[in-house]
Amino acid sequence: MFTKPTQYFSLKNLLCDGTRVRQLRFAVGVSASAALAYTFNWPLSFLFPIFSTLLLSMPIGQMNPKQLIDALFNTVKGFCFGLVFSVVLIKFPVIFLMLMFLSLFYIYYYLNRGGSFWLTLMMMLSILILPMLTSMSEGLAIGFSLGFVGSAWAALLFVFVMYYFIPDKELTPFPDSASFSKVYSPIAAQLAFKSTLVVFPIVAFCIIYARIDLLLTMIFAALFTLKPELSAGKQAGINSLISTMLGGVIAFAFYWGLVAVPLFQFFIILLFGITLYVGRNIFSSNPRGKYYSSAMTCIIVLINGNMGADSDFISALISRILFISLAVLYIILALRVVDAFIFNKNNPHSL
Repeated sequence: MFTKPTQYFSLKNLLCDGTRVRQLRFAVGVSASAALAYTFNWPLSFLFPIFSTLLLSMPIGQMNPKQLIDALFNTVKGFCFGLVFSVVLIKFPVIFLMLMFLSLFYIYYYLNRGGSFWLTLMMMLSILILPMLTSMSEGLAIGFSLGFVGSAWAALLFVFVMYYFIPDKELTPFPDSASFSKVYSPIAAQLAFKSTLVVFPIVAFCIIYARIDLLLTMIFAALFTLKPELSAGKQAGINSLISTMLGGVIAFAFYWGLVAVPLFQFFIILLFGITLYVGRNIFSSNPRGKYYSSAMTCIIVLINGNMGADSDFISALISRILFISLAVLYIILALRVVDAFIFNKNNPHSL
């Protein structure tokens, strides 16, 4: 009359359900990476669970060994590009700005032709962050690069192993480099030029005047214009705002849970519960699931920066919302100007 409970809760049945496998792998992977990061606490270790969140939230299959090696190499390649660019050229402002414009164009053009998103992300972050750090200290920029690459490598290797521990075969194959178009693409070039025109002014302003306080706004603006359509950029910004507020609420509850029980073991258990909840929403038919991956990133960032007794979660959350809002406002205004004066389809002289 009654069905045995083991029919529903057996590990075998769980691993046969692709959606549950992805949810479980996300929860185990992100919480385990956070535990390792906070246990060993190497420089920029908090980036390890952030990159693990990014990789494990993607609906794609496992990398093969060649793709893993390519990703590891692309991480170093991206940051060597940014580091050499910054350390060598920052002393020559005019040349630096000219090559910055060309470099931004190349990065967007590379992505629009089907290039590796991981390499694009590495190059974009390095070329935006390292010049700001180099203006303060070359040693700081080099140290940041080493910590960043180390955490990114750790995440790539960790996620590669996680797919062996918790496997499934229902995911889309990992993107192959064969999809990259090596021939000239006028459409890709036009989109890249548009993105560059929008992002370059804020990048130049922040670097010239060393506005480290606007670093996040500059990065968000660059990422929101990976697709240089007004609706796409605006929607990306709105999605990021919603994710930030959602992550802030969860992180605030997480913080007070740790205040009540300040034990590392409880920290891991509580984090696993949160990542399981987030993973269930990411890999589901819930239309709001698209907000949860970025929300998990926000949770990790807020937790990492506000673990002290004198922490101010509200202030940190408001600051993050402000930076994203400024980025959204900037790209909306910049895209409208660029569309009106350069890409106006009614103007026979427009591009």
